Amino acid sequence: MVGRNRLQSDKDNLRQEIMDVARELFVAEGFRSVSMRKIADRIGYSATTIYLYFKDKNDILAQICRQTFERLTENINAIYNLSDNPLEKLRSGMREYVYFGLKNPSQYELVFIAPLPLEFEPDGINNGTAAFDTLRRVVGECAAAGLLKSADVELTSQTLWAGIHGVTALLIQHEGFPFVDREKLIGSVIETLIAGIRT
Repeated sequence: MVGRNRLQSDKDNLRQEIMDVARELFVAEGFRSVSMRKIADRIGYSATTIYLYFKDKNDILAQICRQTFERLTENINAIYNLSDNPLEKLRSGMREYVYFGLKNPSQYELVFIAPLPLEFEPDGINNGTAAFDTLRRVVGECAAAGLLKSADVELTSQTLWAGIHGVTALLIQHEGFPFVDREKLIGSVIETLIAGIRT
């Protein structure tokens, strides 16, 4: 039994290593420029080995998207569960979103910034919708509590997402820019967005 568990653990570790290496290559070189052989060479295995775990590089990308969205959703939901105040939940969830991107820059860049191939239709997009639903749900709670100017939950949710995505992407992609203190900037963006939607 121990041997079987160890074998499964080794398989899981190799699968994750393939995904980690592929993600770094996709971000650095572009999805179209990366081949299964290039991923295999980077980890020191044959391309045949990778095909034991993934159908093709589209499958690898789909699994990276799925995993990233699942982790983001779990993190935000955990933050939401710390408070019963819908506005505080919204504020904390937005901050957690930015922190997630900054802690996982290559995942964030691949999933939210880098252009995906036109033919790419991952099931991971459904996970992305689930991640967005966590934001939409709390915006709905704020609207139901009479805390928002607009009753249009979809527009408000997308507006907030656009704002926090903007600061996250800028901080990831423009490290050399003379930003003010990062925490102050993140806080200012979030408070400005919230002030714009509150009654």
